[in-house]
Amino acid sequence: MQRMTSTAQGPRPLAIAVAGLLSLAIAMGIGRFAFTPLLPMMLADGLVDLAGGSTLATANYLGYWIGAMACALQPALWRRWPRAPVLVHASVVRAGLLATALLTLAMAWPSAALWVGWRLAAGIVSALVFVFVSGWCLARLTALGAPALAGLMYAGLAGTAMVAAGVSAAAAWASLAALALLLSAFAWPQLRGSVSPPPPPAAGAAGPRRTAVGLFVLAYGLAGFGYIVTATFLPVIARQSLAGSVWLDLFWPLFGVGVSAGALLTLKLPMHWDRRGLLLAGYLLQALGVLLGLAWPTRAGFACGSLLLGLPFTAITLFAMQEARRLSPHNAAALIGLLTAAYGLGQIAGPLLVATLVQRSGDAATGFAWSLQSAAAALLLGAGLFGWLMHHERPAPLR
Repeated sequence: MQRMTSTAQGPRPLAIAVAGLLSLAIAMGIGRFAFTPLLPMMLADGLVDLAGGSTLATANYLGYWIGAMACALQPALWRRWPRAPVLVHASVVRAGLLATALLTLAMAWPSAALWVGWRLAAGIVSALVFVFVSGWCLARLTALGAPALAGLMYAGLAGTAMVAAGVSAAAAWASLAALALLLSAFAWPQLRGSVSPPPPPAAGAAGPRRTAVGLFVLAYGLAGFGYIVTATFLPVIARQSLAGSVWLDLFWPLFGVGVSAGALLTLKLPMHWDRRGLLLAGYLLQALGVLLGLAWPTRAGFACGSLLLGLPFTAITLFAMQEARRLSPHNAAALIGLLTAAYGLGQIAGPLLVATLVQRSGDAATGFAWSLQSAAAALLLGAGLFGWLMHHERPAPLR
């Protein structure tokens, strides 16, 4: 079991889980994903064009990957200062939340030349908060005997959407910065103390096989690819198939309903269930959701597909982080960082492949369909990798 140090007296598991939820909502919902609904407002205000918007999005993805790799390389950095303790400290999360609010506010100022730097930095901060709050919160909940509450924490990945009618992009950015500060104030009291890893394994003790870790990281990266392709281009297919339908604005909320429901369902799953099997099931559900929209391009088909895509979305992240702690209990933060970097690479590769397929197909609809088929194939491959790991690697209890 991991040792904890904290100034808080009698920490409550639910309060810790909610603090994790709010932290992820700020870092991911505002720091990363809020750019998507705000981009049309920036285009309408003439602040950026499509090429500029793409550059800002790419900068954020790149920053996310850099931050994740920094976490993955943490052990190598610590080896240079062997006397320094390896801690997952809540102060890192606090600093990240404040940085997210400031970087979001900076986007409200008319300084377009600096926006790429702000989005790059926001991506780095998002990854750091994700890795550190995952390691800190999972360890504290486990130590308090309530590991299943981690599912509530990852409900924060549902993100933050802002419906703004007639609001300028600058006002929207400023409002999101204020929201980030408000949510930070609620999470702040619980974000105290540090979690240090358990003692290193005894000499000669068996550690996780590199093959198992490598396949696990690859499989999680495939989820990033499958998600970004689907989230970006399934709505395009829907608009082509159901032009003018009032349902077009309801498919994304249905995805959000599935995300929230899936996060809450994880609270009921027994902790002794093999997380690799749950990941396999989640990947299959998402693949089915992708293929359903292609094979059944109707209101019912897209609605069911949106729900199936959302249902395992946060659950996949939760199960992957729990499996990372099982595989590498002595240095979970580094493996979580590596997983996050792989997921980020999948998100970067997705749009590039789609652009290539659309160009080679000669027809946008055909290219988008090929892209979604590629996303489904990636998810099925990921499911197959987890099936192989279950068959060849003996499970061990979660720690």
